[in-house]
Amino acid sequence: MALAMENSEKDAARAILRWYAEMGVDEAVAAAPADLQTWGKTERSPAPKPRAEPISAGPVATPIFDSQTLAVPADEAIASAKAIAAGCDSFEALERAVLDFEGCPLKAGARNTVFADGVPGADLLVIGEAPGRDEDSIGKPFVGRAGQLLDKMLAAIGRSRTENVLISNVIYWRPPGNRTPTPIETSICRPFVDRLIDITKPKALVLAGGAPTQALLGLKGIMRARGVWREIETSDGTPIPVMPIFHPAFLLRQPANKRLAWHDLLSLQARLTED
Repeated sequence: MALAMENSEKDAARAILRWYAEMGVDEAVAAAPADLQTWGKTERSPAPKPRAEPISAGPVATPIFDSQTLAVPADEAIASAKAIAAGCDSFEALERAVLDFEGCPLKAGARNTVFADGVPGADLLVIGEAPGRDEDSIGKPFVGRAGQLLDKMLAAIGRSRTENVLISNVIYWRPPGNRTPTPIETSICRPFVDRLIDITKPKALVLAGGAPTQALLGLKGIMRARGVWREIETSDGTPIPVMPIFHPAFLLRQPANKRLAWHDLLSLQARLTED
């Protein structure tokens, strides 16, 4: 009986670790591992006694990657992003501007800037949420398991990032622990996203997941938003057809929804092939 309980606990621990890995957790939150069997049972060390003479401490620098206490006020960062993006007249200039931009607090904690991958000016533009661990390491969007599934989905309708698709995100730097980007972080990056759409003027825009759908269309709830064509306008008034779809990472967790995703892909294929 004891052996069975021990094996059950090990199986549960392995399941948790697998789930953490799939969610992109790759960082410890303490200097040493914790013993789950004694968690919460250990006695706390007594608080140290105050020193007779206080130690004089210098000013403490606020880390730039803390979104709650931005090194640059949010309104200034957004205004700077708008001015820089407006000055870009080509995809290459916009890419360089994003690489050089220092106004987003996420950049300080990221390995790479993840701007775009694919063919600039392609008639299909796919915009996702934010880089994950693999994307942050390589510097390209959608290169992990979710990216592999996205490539298969696009290939099913004759599309490829090497030939006729451009892929980007609404956030260009990986949030710590793959958390959801904050509204401030999204607002800072938004001018560059808008300018990318202005410059490339795709025949169709696909929003992969709830975050870009909310950021660009103001809609919450991907289950209700997916599969429905809407329009956004570029800065010069050009209408761009846009459709939200499930994020590939969601489909990896909920494969039963692939039938709905296939319906959306067929609708996308029809839109791209019509005159």
